[in-house]
Amino acid sequence: MSGLQCLATENVWFDKQRYDDAEKCFYEGANGTAAKSSSHGAGDQELVSRMKGMELENQTLHKVVEEMRAALKKLELRVASLEKSPAAVTCAKAAPVKAAPVKPVKVENGDDDDSDIDLFGSDDDEEAERIKQERLDAYAAKKSKKPALIAKSSILLDVKPWDDETDMGKLEECVRSVQMDGLLWGASKLVPVGYGIKKLQINCVVEDDKVGTDILEEELTKFEDYVSEFPSDGICSY
Repeated sequence: MSGLQCLATENVWFDKQRYDDAEKCFYEGANGTAAKSSSHGAGDQELVSRMKGMELENQTLHKVVEEMRAALKKLELRVASLEKSPAAVTCAKAAPVKAAPVKPVKVENGDDDDSDIDLFGSDDDEEAERIKQERLDAYAAKKSKKPALIAKSSILLDVKPWDDETDMGKLEECVRSVQMDGLLWGASKLVPVGYGIKKLQINCVVEDDKVGTDILEEELTKFEDYVSEFPSDGICSY
């Protein structure tokens, strides 16, 4: 068989497109496998780096915990030592100081009545009396420096206007204009009474020895253009 005859019997050239497609699929599969393997390798590397970071963080946390435990132990020892030392100081302060006894001087001059004479007894008594008096004076001075208790009362006033046309803002301004030693104005609000009339309800704190309700009544009745009456709703002393 000649070469031309052999080529005539072979159909590879007629199926060239099919073989090209097979080759193309082969190379595409190979490239895809390599890409997948590279992506898997990158993911493994990222996982390893994250695990190393977590290990370092864990070691740091362990170190911090150990330092905190050491600091806590030192603090406990210090507190224990402080709890012991005040007791020792208190005991030392509470221990009374005993004065050395003074022995009487015996004078031998042949007289039995003057044989035992205490020459220093009177001086010791005077010194003890002087120390006692100094302590009493210091205590009295310390007690006199303490501030005296000031009695105060909280009063809730209901200030009523003449009618519904009264300027309540001006009324409150007049009430708060009353100023005196021992008087402190507080919060206020308008409370409906009826027929469109509102009363001013205002709180104040007074010192009982300086300000009384009669003084407030005398001062507030001066604003006769705005105030009709102001009965106190309640007094709370403290």
